[in-house]
Amino acid sequence: MAIREGNLEAPKRHPIKWQEPDYYDTTKINQELERVFDICHGCRRCVSLCNAFPTLFDLVDESPTLEVDGVKKEDYQAVVDQCYLCDLCAETKCPYIPPHEWAVDFPQLMLRTKASKFKARTSSITKFWRDRLISSTGSLLKTLSTPGIAQAINSASKSSKLRAIGQKITGIHANAPLPRFHPKPADKQLEEHIGQDLPVKKGSKTTGKVAIYITCYGNHNEPAIVKSLVDILIHNGIPVQLLTDSNCCGMPKLELGDLDSVAKLKEKNIPVFRRAIANGYDIMSIIPSCTLMYREEIPLMFPEDREASDVANHFFDPFEYLMGRYKDGLVSTEFKNHLGNVSYHAACHQRVQNIGQKTREFLSLIPDTSVTMIERCSGHDGTYALKEESYEHAMKIARPVLRRIQESQPDTYGSDCPMAGRLIAHGMNDESNPESPLKMLARAYGLGN
Repeated sequence: MAIREGNLEAPKRHPIKWQEPDYYDTTKINQELERVFDICHGCRRCVSLCNAFPTLFDLVDESPTLEVDGVKKEDYQAVVDQCYLCDLCAETKCPYIPPHEWAVDFPQLMLRTKASKFKARTSSITKFWRDRLISSTGSLLKTLSTPGIAQAINSASKSSKLRAIGQKITGIHANAPLPRFHPKPADKQLEEHIGQDLPVKKGSKTTGKVAIYITCYGNHNEPAIVKSLVDILIHNGIPVQLLTDSNCCGMPKLELGDLDSVAKLKEKNIPVFRRAIANGYDIMSIIPSCTLMYREEIPLMFPEDREASDVANHFFDPFEYLMGRYKDGLVSTEFKNHLGNVSYHAACHQRVQNIGQKTREFLSLIPDTSVTMIERCSGHDGTYALKEESYEHAMKIARPVLRRIQESQPDTYGSDCPMAGRLIAHGMNDESNPESPLKMLARAYGLGN
């Protein structure tokens, strides 16, 4: 059979066989790494996406054979450490992803290697416990948002001396931008919005009711964005419920390779989502990564779980939902304010959901508003930009985004991912503030602050 060169078919992600013993077999993992690395070395199409591919290609180019067989197996981990599972290489670039017969799925192989390393606990003790801590976002963010502690942490994050000490102790880079913690989380600020008594108007693909998965980050670090989403939905006559009994989505644990913890969080969240769906609600989140977890990653980890599949089918990106309602004639296009020149960064974990450019499309409906879309990685990527060993790489990855924003001289800029927006603002270093597209839209509608 002739080997096809490249691939024009839609990506087909295979189930993640994380419950099989062979999944963690280091010998088999190294064999697959060598096979895939050799294909990547011959292609090099993804060199500009992140630092994983330049790291790989440098290892090959500096090896005695100038081929993958000249790279030491122990050096493979250097490539894996630079992958933050954005999935862009698989979903937007790779010509050899299934259904191509070479079956290259680089992110899934990186996940498998991370999972094997996590089980073996081969990291240094300091990095192992740091990674465990900063990936436990549910309990960590809740603790740091406690009244009194939140104010102290916010103040400490501005002290260069304390940050330098913190880097030595925790391995979190002293210059990395940290989120702001709010002593009154979103679920407490927005209690009155639960169970809005509005008439339900079903759309062709939407139920007309939304249960917001506020997420640990939205709840404790970005309650204003959650409020903007609530205000927008109610303004458009959509009843809203807040899923206050939900847990972390598990993405930080996935990036670490701690798949058992991902499974435990899934078991807590699926019943919460299913109850909302049974009551006629669609599900929505302000964080693209959290949406991606339940639209793709969880179904891939649990391909036989019908409840997980049902949740995936009812999970929406906010602007995907709004554009669907717009096409059904069910959203308001009466805007009180224009946005002017907008530089909009499309988050990686939104792009790989393959829903199209819904944020740009909806914001473009606002009169006297032009949207410049930037489809490059921001460099934040979960915890990648926080770590002392990868902060500088993150800032290098962010440079093309910063340059595009500076060149466009926007009236406002921001990203669907608030963490990406924060790192972009950090890189701009001009005292400007990013604005979530949801806050942009709320402002255009004339809603709230």
